[in-house]
Amino acid sequence: METEYIAHYLEPDKRPQSVVVHLQEAAELASLFAGKVGLPSLGKLEGLVHDLGKYSNEFQRYIRSAEGMLDPDAEPVDAAALKGKIDHSTAGAQVVWETLKDRDQLSKFMAQAVALCVASHHSGLMDCICPDGEDKFSMRMAKQRQGTHVDEARKAADGEVMDEVVQLLDAPLGVQEMKGQLEGLFQGEESRDVREFYVGLLVRFLFSCLIDADRLSSAGRASTGGTHAQNGVEWDVLIGRLEGYVSGLEQTTWVDKIRAEVSLACRDFASREKGLYQLTVPTGGGKTLSSLRFGLHHAARHRMDRLIYVIPYTSIIDQNARVARSVLEQAAGTVVLEHHSNLAAERDTWLSGLLAENWDAQVIFTTSVQFLETLFARGTRAVRRMHNLANAVIGFDEIQTLPVKTIHLFNNAANFLVRQCGSTVVFCTATQPLLHAVDPKKGAAKLSHEPEMAPRPKELFRDLRRVEVLDKRKTGGWTDSEIADLICDQAKAAGSALAVVNTKAAARALFELCKQQLPTVFHLSANMCPTHRLKIIDDIKVKLNGADSAPMVCVSTQLIEAGVDVDFSSVVRYMAGLDSIAQVAGRCNRNGRRPLGKVLVVNPAHESLSRLPEIQVGKATAERVLDEYRADPGAFDGDLLSPKAVQRYYQYYFFDRAHEMAYHVSAKKIGHDDDLLSLLSTNPQSVSAYVHSTKSPPPLVLRQSFKTAGANFEVIDAPTEGIIVPYGEEGNRMINELCAAATSDEVGQLLRQAQRYSVNVYPQDLARLATMGCLHETQRDSGVSYLDARYYSDDLGVVFDPKQPMSFLEA
Repeated sequence: METEYIAHYLEPDKRPQSVVVHLQEAAELASLFAGKVGLPSLGKLEGLVHDLGKYSNEFQRYIRSAEGMLDPDAEPVDAAALKGKIDHSTAGAQVVWETLKDRDQLSKFMAQAVALCVASHHSGLMDCICPDGEDKFSMRMAKQRQGTHVDEARKAADGEVMDEVVQLLDAPLGVQEMKGQLEGLFQGEESRDVREFYVGLLVRFLFSCLIDADRLSSAGRASTGGTHAQNGVEWDVLIGRLEGYVSGLEQTTWVDKIRAEVSLACRDFASREKGLYQLTVPTGGGKTLSSLRFGLHHAARHRMDRLIYVIPYTSIIDQNARVARSVLEQAAGTVVLEHHSNLAAERDTWLSGLLAENWDAQVIFTTSVQFLETLFARGTRAVRRMHNLANAVIGFDEIQTLPVKTIHLFNNAANFLVRQCGSTVVFCTATQPLLHAVDPKKGAAKLSHEPEMAPRPKELFRDLRRVEVLDKRKTGGWTDSEIADLICDQAKAAGSALAVVNTKAAARALFELCKQQLPTVFHLSANMCPTHRLKIIDDIKVKLNGADSAPMVCVSTQLIEAGVDVDFSSVVRYMAGLDSIAQVAGRCNRNGRRPLGKVLVVNPAHESLSRLPEIQVGKATAERVLDEYRADPGAFDGDLLSPKAVQRYYQYYFFDRAHEMAYHVSAKKIGHDDDLLSLLSTNPQSVSAYVHSTKSPPPLVLRQSFKTAGANFEVIDAPTEGIIVPYGEEGNRMINELCAAATSDEVGQLLRQAQRYSVNVYPQDLARLATMGCLHETQRDSGVSYLDARYYSDDLGVVFDPKQPMSFLEA
């Protein structure tokens, strides 16, 4: 009887999946995904060989023992001890590398790219050359054949698999595909560093195709792979729903009419070819709806797969996704996907596969953190979705919030997505940063011809001016009590006032001081889960739009600055970057119902920003511009928010920080001072270390330190991890059902819903909560935690003292 080689036992019924079926499914999917960038043969090849090592007796004994399927009379196997120890990924890589490496340079490049992806598919892309000069790739390819089982696997493999592998290796098609892609990459005038960076992105894209294909097949979902967006609602149907919504909008104010003008211009701009564009509209000018209108029409015209909205703050995702869902999901079926939580961030638990969202949806709302991690983070969870960035409309809302240290990485990636992946990228903001004007040798955004989508951009800012920014800084700064008095006085005089501060501690302190003066005071911060924040924002809107004339105050961190549709009479802003001041101005007199709103900028006497360098530098740069404005307002057209003022701000801001834009990595972390741009491109210092050690150049085409770069990439300096909080009846129900869930499908569905009841917590706070004994796992070894109800407050969200005199939710 012929042996059946098992690749996995599928959940939930432990149905066996044969190696041949798994390899063929993965090959079909990876070919489909890689075909988006013209590499279908390479995708098929990596899919066919990635688990070739599972055709070994050692792996078969392990997998059967692990699932209790081993013959009881056979020699016992300690499956727990062997988990992750049996190498089944190197064999396929060795087959490809050994067959092609000596043919010609292009074949060698193709071989290394595929072998690298295959050998790395459980760990994340490995270093080719390490920072210390060690050639990790060659060492892996030279691993002892007995340990990789390559010869045993080739003999035992199903003939249909090996026949197709040999055919792909012998045929010139794969080499031709790679040649076409490299010629496309090298068409422009980029530096060698930028070109090699593009090559690294192409390899990561190929890696993404394999990871998603492998995970979909392993989960028994191969039949759904790559079909959700393609088999979703027709773009024309979604356009009809949106246009119906737009036509029903009332134009009762002069601001509404300008918003309609912007929206129409964006709809008409959708007929343009794919490219890299800008949408520069003053705050409150209707960017969100206008960009959605552009995106749907553009996707329909060019037969694109999906729209992806990348947003800096989860608070904006909460609101925008809700609006998009209400407009676009008018019948059964999901059109809009939200992905923003870090529940069980990249770690090896049984839930990791369920939590690895691959963005196979038509309209996606996600965060800047999730997007950047897709392109640069370590491991396999985030990279899985990279291939779904191809043939997509990708809008970056509030692009000015992009971390400075990532600018060159981001610019090169944006250019790659447009040029190689057939996507359209749009930078949306009221304060357009100069991403196209930074050092082109390291990576500047390559804007398309006449890139601005907004109508008459020069006049638009003048016509939409609804506020006056008042510089209220004073020597010695304002005390907390003085600021609280100022806010409450503004609320009493004008009816409502918003205060925006730079830290959660400041928000809490100011909230408590204002509560002593006024009965109606709201608090917003990232310590609240998305559903909680939306409830507070809804309550604020009711209060702002109601007949009750009693004064009202909202104290918030910067999460309210961008995209939150509220209209206060007055705003007080702690000193920050000019972009932040401009954003918060959009929450004042938003609909133009008052002659001119007031934004008062104050400098607090005591404020600790040592852990917030981005805010610290932005604040110092803005103070320089404010000082110049005091001396000569005419140089800025008499408006601190004019395009001239914003441009001056970014000229200073980018000039002073040009040395930070390639993402510096210290010698303490990798053995020498370097940057991620270098590690992911030509990697000269690592190559030099290799040459110094061996007295010869590396025998590799790809020399990047992928693993080292990924391990050192963090969008924010202290990565957060999500915890589920018991907010309201629904939050408590979610926790109870997660704790009781019996199947992986049930858990996966609940975890996606749980994003709306999660709070992202910094490591030191997570450790503090764990030490206090108020975190509990939903299920054993799941890596997903929920918070004790005593530590979640109606007013403040996550708190550390359950005995405070405030209202707490029932458990």
